Amino acid sequence: MTQNMRLYGLRGAVCCTENTKQAIQQAVSELAVKLFKLNTYTPEDIVSIQFTITEDLTALNPAAALRKSPVAALVSTCALFCSTEPPIDGGLPRTIRVLITAYGEQPPVHVYTGGAEVLRPDFIHNSSLQN
Repeated sequence: MTQNMRLYGLRGAVCCTENTKQAIQQAVSELAVKLFKLNTYTPEDIVSIQFTITEDLTALNPAAALRKSPVAALVSTCALFCSTEPPIDGGLPRTIRVLITAYGEQPPVHVYTGGAEVLRPDFIHNSSLQN
């Protein structure tokens, strides 16, 4: 870590096609790969990762899915946590949100994908980078 680094909150979200272990694993893996491809964090930079899930996703904890994802080596030493989103009228169903707390030299690129783009349209200007 260099002196130019500061603590950032990197955000992202993805919607699952269905409430199955496979769908949750795929959604978390795709989101994590995009997040870490667009943001150059090392394992030493990452402080913690917190997930929230809507109450209609019960088949697999996203933190467990992350541990089996292609980026598992990057997160093997940081704290992972998951909680349930409060049920909100009109909320987006089958949604996984993530907040990664990490040190970086520049502001993070947030990723909203798989139908979750409607949550933060102000971040969609980065959509060309996310594909």
